[in-house]
Amino acid sequence: MISDSKERYGRISWLFHWVMTVLIGWQLMKIGDRIAEGEHWIGQTLVPWHVSIGTLLLVLIVLRIGWALKQRPQRPEHDPATALLVKGGHFLLYAAMLLMPLSGVMVMVGNGYGLTPFGIQLIAKGDEIAWASTLGSLHSPLAWLLLILVVGHTGIALLHHFVKRDGILKRML
Repeated sequence: MISDSKERYGRISWLFHWVMTVLIGWQLMKIGDRIAEGEHWIGQTLVPWHVSIGTLLLVLIVLRIGWALKQRPQRPEHDPATALLVKGGHFLLYAAMLLMPLSGVMVMVGNGYGLTPFGIQLIAKGDEIAWASTLGSLHSPLAWLLLILVVGHTGIALLHHFVKRDGILKRML
């Protein structure tokens, strides 16, 4: 089943979810780079890929949003008692996933670094752009917000699976 249904998410939604889960987890490891100024395995092996993976995530989240909008009529429904909270939580997750790489691009461009993901120059190095740098300064607070949202999302999924035993988690497994 490629498309979503009222009972469960389809293969494309599943693929977006789990590939992005791994990549966002990788990106959030950057927080560990603040320990000992990056002089450890996280800073030396994962962090050098941060800009490239962030750019890939920007492409994936745009595609994922488009796919979610297309699948909206047939997606699994939420319990009416909590539907507003669920939709609000998912909206915040999607917004944070979109704003993270956008603010990252603002960091790179605003500080004159350019943007060269996976060795492909998309934006050349240049002069600093104050307004872009200012918007880019939201990148770190957004990372903390995304971390909180991811932990909350995971916790609620586990609560549904192990405590409520209502099959919600199985929709995405």
